Amino acid sequence: MTHSLKRLIVGRPLSSERLGDQMLPKRIALPVFASDPLSSVAYATQEILLVLTLGGLAYLYLAPWVAAGVVVLLAVVVLSYRQVVRAYPSGGGSYEVASRNLGPSAGLVVASALMVDYVMTVAVSVAAGVDNIISAVPDLAPYRVAVNLGFVALLTAMNLRGVRESGRLFAVPTYLFIAGVLAMVVIGLLQTAFGHAPVAESAGWEVHAEPSHAGLTGMALVLLALRAFSSGCTALTGVEALSNGVPAFRPPKERNAASTMALMGGLSITMFAGITALALIADVRYVEDACQLAGFPGDCGTGTQRTVIAQLAAAVFGGPDSVMFYYIQAATALILILAANTAFNGFPLLAAILAEHRYLPRQLHTRGDRLAFSNGIVILSLVAGALIYAFDGSVTRLIQLYILGVFTSFTLSQAGMVRHWNQELAGMDDPVLRRGVHRSRLINALGACLTALVLVVVLFTKFTHGAYLVVIAVPVLFAMMRGIRRHYDQVARQLRPQPGGIVLPGRTHAVVLVSQLHQPTLRALGYAKAARPDTLTALTVRISEEEIEGLRAEWEERGIPVPLTVMSSPYRDITGSVLEYIARLHRTHPEDLIAVYIPEYVVGHWWEHLLHNQSALRLKARLLFQRGVMVTSVPWQLDSSHRVAAQRLRQGPPRGGAGVG
Repeated sequence: MTHSLKRLIVGRPLSSERLGDQMLPKRIALPVFASDPLSSVAYATQEILLVLTLGGLAYLYLAPWVAAGVVVLLAVVVLSYRQVVRAYPSGGGSYEVASRNLGPSAGLVVASALMVDYVMTVAVSVAAGVDNIISAVPDLAPYRVAVNLGFVALLTAMNLRGVRESGRLFAVPTYLFIAGVLAMVVIGLLQTAFGHAPVAESAGWEVHAEPSHAGLTGMALVLLALRAFSSGCTALTGVEALSNGVPAFRPPKERNAASTMALMGGLSITMFAGITALALIADVRYVEDACQLAGFPGDCGTGTQRTVIAQLAAAVFGGPDSVMFYYIQAATALILILAANTAFNGFPLLAAILAEHRYLPRQLHTRGDRLAFSNGIVILSLVAGALIYAFDGSVTRLIQLYILGVFTSFTLSQAGMVRHWNQELAGMDDPVLRRGVHRSRLINALGACLTALVLVVVLFTKFTHGAYLVVIAVPVLFAMMRGIRRHYDQVARQLRPQPGGIVLPGRTHAVVLVSQLHQPTLRALGYAKAARPDTLTALTVRISEEEIEGLRAEWEERGIPVPLTVMSSPYRDITGSVLEYIARLHRTHPEDLIAVYIPEYVVGHWWEHLLHNQSALRLKARLLFQRGVMVTSVPWQLDSSHRVAAQRLRQGPPRGGAGVG
């Protein structure tokens, strides 16, 4: 049943030879790796308005300037990452750039920040998508968290089926969203040009300013604008995912990835600028607490305010009952939820590279049945689901943790690229090539300066609103990865072979554990004798005097040519008594090898394990920690295990790679 359920969710396994078939053309790579930055335009404008309306309507005149700053920054970052794609096509992205040019520690800082960013991408994207669903169907509001978790589980299952298959599925909603938003922007601007500008449902509502944000001037006003700018920079999230996913593109990989990134940047800028312009034309009002709105219909404490893009769709297409309104809401909800797919592709790839470099467990470098990095996919979904549950699926609360990690990786990556170009110039004489490198270095230097400035702004404006959690999480991840690498290095040193060939032990002492005289015991004794040890002892522990006497009598009756040693255990501790005997034997022969044979029978069904004690497992677990001791399990398969094995044989040999998927 488990096997059938797995095949239903994951699909039939793919052989390693078909890895090349999973490479993506540009039309599929765009929704796979760029759905996050494309979808961010659905709430970036909303986040800008949310901050500016803290002081009422007086500061909305800042919105165009804030949006213009976001557009300039987005253009610079896209151009900068096109340089990364061309210079480092192996898929390490920001992590590889920082590691090679700024050192391993800088690389780990970038990796830690990106891992936090990918987790937040899943949480924020799904939560924002569910918000748009609730805007269309308000009755779902009480089930917000459950709906969020359901979508995370669905995304996990789809990504376990493989990158190419999930990409084909997610391509349609992405293109539907792009077409819908561009149509809404064009129609709305045309309506404005012909004197029939769209009017949002909230246009007539007044906004009560928070007392602490009323009448701001000077530096306080600058700080408000900077906070709005940092919130609007959510439009940049996910830009780096394409640089991590270059190996997934069809050849020529670098050129296809660079052109896809340019297309993504152009679409993101166009849609973000269009939505912001329409929001200002339609006089959209959007606040965190609906009770700040004078004129809000119904109970502001329980009512749900429509998102900015929902208000625009209703204003442009003739109300919340129009077909296009539901089209925009459905497409927005889908793209926001599927934007998490960017993280489901970026996080496992990054984790696999880190695992290959021994900074994360090696299991994260293993591909599953569908040639996806399944373990990374499952870990990402579990952590993101926990965050959604902890923050009640609130976009406003989650988004405060979001972009700090993004701009940390942006800044270090661009600084690393500047150093990369400096090294290229040192060995280059061709003046034409040098001009190209100078241009690339200027782009990356500008990107590094701008993203560093935004990083400071984000840290300063969002620290007390939840960003401090990211400030804690990044160093914790950094320390964890350094500790994992230190462990792997220590293991490698200890496992390094000594000079020379195979070293034979001086003498071998075999010990066969005996509970009663049955088939498994006789087989274990036979295997032990076949190994020709220097000494051979059968060891049993006295729990009941009657049982021991019966065992001795049967031992002598069968004439077994192996001495039977009996250990006393007044407290009925079999494991402790065996360990005591082995320790005593090791002290007597410290240079010799002790081979312990444990007879055990194998059952076929899980419920049969519950009917037998697990003393053999406990013994093995303890004996494995003893120096100079080798543990050998001698299995005896019962009839039920034969039946299960035959049934699995009829189903065919196991296929697929290791890992969860």
